[in-house]
Amino acid sequence: MSATRVQLLSPRTLPLLSPGRVALFLQGGGGPHRGGVGPRFRSLTSPPLSCSSSSPGRALSGLSTTRRGLPKEKMSENGMMSRAKVLTIDTMNPTVKKVEYAVRGPIVQRAVELERELSEGMKKPFAEVIKANIGDAHAMGQQPITFFRQVLALCSYPELLSDSTFPEDAKSRACRILNSCGGNSMGAYSASQGIESVRQDVARYIERRDGGVPCDPDNIYLTTGASDGIVTMLKLLVCGEGAMRAGVMISIPQYPLYSAALAELSAVQINYYLNEEKCWSLDISELQRALDEARLYCNPRALCIINPGNPTGQVQSRECIEDVIRFAAKERLFLMADEVYQDNVYAEGCQFHSFKKVLFEMGPEYSETVELASFHSTSKCYMGECGFRGGYMEIINMDDDVKAQLTKLLSVRLCPPVPGQALMDLVVNPPQPGEPSYEHFIKERTATLSALAEKAKLTEQVLSTVEGIRCNPVQGAMYSFPCITIPERAIQEAKLTAQ
Repeated sequence: MSATRVQLLSPRTLPLLSPGRVALFLQGGGGPHRGGVGPRFRSLTSPPLSCSSSSPGRALSGLSTTRRGLPKEKMSENGMMSRAKVLTIDTMNPTVKKVEYAVRGPIVQRAVELERELSEGMKKPFAEVIKANIGDAHAMGQQPITFFRQVLALCSYPELLSDSTFPEDAKSRACRILNSCGGNSMGAYSASQGIESVRQDVARYIERRDGGVPCDPDNIYLTTGASDGIVTMLKLLVCGEGAMRAGVMISIPQYPLYSAALAELSAVQINYYLNEEKCWSLDISELQRALDEARLYCNPRALCIINPGNPTGQVQSRECIEDVIRFAAKERLFLMADEVYQDNVYAEGCQFHSFKKVLFEMGPEYSETVELASFHSTSKCYMGECGFRGGYMEIINMDDDVKAQLTKLLSVRLCPPVPGQALMDLVVNPPQPGEPSYEHFIKERTATLSALAEKAKLTEQVLSTVEGIRCNPVQGAMYSFPCITIPERAIQEAKLTAQ
């Protein structure tokens, strides 16, 4: 028997259980299995220039255009010579060719083609294509939070501030955001680190979330979604050559952002495997195994944790988080905590614990030494506002000189999208009790999270009733990650068909 993994977004994928009706395109977040061999890539090396000639110009003139690094000319259909492209698949950056991002890979592209063919009336043995490749809540029918959209509308078109249909707390919040923008307009650049008042609100939110653990707004960086912050931190961490090349530990199954970013940066990906038999839990012994093996060929520098898990849906216990922090301290690893699903916890007995809160409650031995970057986003939880690309990261115990370099690096991209910053401000500073929008906000928020919890339970239950499919409980996040066992006869038949 052979098993393969699929990632499912929600019970909207369940129609696949009705034969012949739906084509379901699933692009998994799973990484390579142990012992697997990755794709091989031809390196681009140019032959050395000969210096035997007394004249450099004469030496160069004796080389072909290809060896001189110039585009070759070729004969066109009309008999004219045309110059070849400067940028080709052979002359492009080789690290880009190593990047794979399955979430939007070739299977998804084929799904889009099929959708277009269906819309053009082409007959298929199915009537619909359901794409379960990405956690895009609004694309799957989740409705936006009214208060958030009201404030963003007011910020985008301030003339609406005189419209009596908008609640006063939405107008007040919009005015506060606009007053923090250059020229009172969301169309102006912000500071590279993000709007100061928004960073202050993020800091207050973290303090409330973590039970009073202090948060310095100067340690908050607003980002273009959480992904931007994650990639930025990886850029700071990657260095060295050969056996001293930086290695980064990532969980398998994984969110493909990590493997794609590491490939682009020519860093070493260090896989540690979650324990499927224990509901995708994280074992310290597995971390140690992966680290010890990696030290034979690279320099492990960072450990990435996704909690709640993507794509496996597990929620780490406080005990597990403490063990991870001790491990990072002992092995001198920079911790990266991807916490974008922190409001998405469904299973009874499970609770979200932020790495920062646990770190500080473990005392100065850890809170003053362990380096940590944590990430949050407007794209998940009950918001689902993926398209606004809002997010933040908080850094803890970062070297002051490195922090200055981080600020410089972020300044290159000028600033994160200001509408995304505004939305992040509303997420961390929503309507408060007594304000006009509070009751409606709480009603929408509760309904959205309850619906996600119901779908998580339903997905697990229904998938587990299908012969050949086994699914762990979905404790949190937005995904189930079942195991599909394919009968041996089906495998052999597929092999014969492929011949």
